[in-house]
Amino acid sequence: MLYEEKKFDLPDLEGLSKESVEAHLGLYAGYVKNFNDMTLLVGEYLKDAEKHAHAISELIRRRSFEFGGMRLHEYYFAQWEGTSTPLSVNGPLATALVEGFGSVETAVMHIKKVGMMRGPGWSILYYDPAAKPARPDGRSGGLFQIGFTGEQHQGHFVTLPIILALDVWEHAYLLDYGTTGKAKYIDACFANYNWAVMEKRFEDALH
Repeated sequence: MLYEEKKFDLPDLEGLSKESVEAHLGLYAGYVKNFNDMTLLVGEYLKDAEKHAHAISELIRRRSFEFGGMRLHEYYFAQWEGTSTPLSVNGPLATALVEGFGSVETAVMHIKKVGMMRGPGWSILYYDPAAKPARPDGRSGGLFQIGFTGEQHQGHFVTLPIILALDVWEHAYLLDYGTTGKAKYIDACFANYNWAVMEKRFEDALH
């Protein structure tokens, strides 16, 4: 089964140039193409699996990297579709973030701090609806997890729905902010988010 490159309805983004975004979209398209090409090649090599055993092994390993790059970028770009919209103050996601982190601002700070870790990768906010921690008021609910994946296919919280995906590879900010501009780039990402997208993801994670 092959994948199609998704198209995103992106507005002009404050602090993120069209040139940089277009280059980044091209990188995403490359992940889709590479995954599809590898999938077809594995199919061919499997016709003589003994002869191509080593090549098949490497392709299978590499495919997960390409798939991770494809899917995470789809989360990433979708977060800007439509128009910049603040998080609903009393909505389910905001309420859950306050319960989980003490405040929305603290949750955002944690995501940003993880994004500032040394090295390229992704800072990702997950939600675990299966967790049932006891709360002071006697209620129970899920747990948020913030993770960092450096290789796109490693370091994930397996099976957990992604609520927010922040790309902090240098290619995401180099053109606009240079090698030392990661923090400014991260701030620009959050300034342009359509939080309705993340709220919908959270809603889906609850069901």
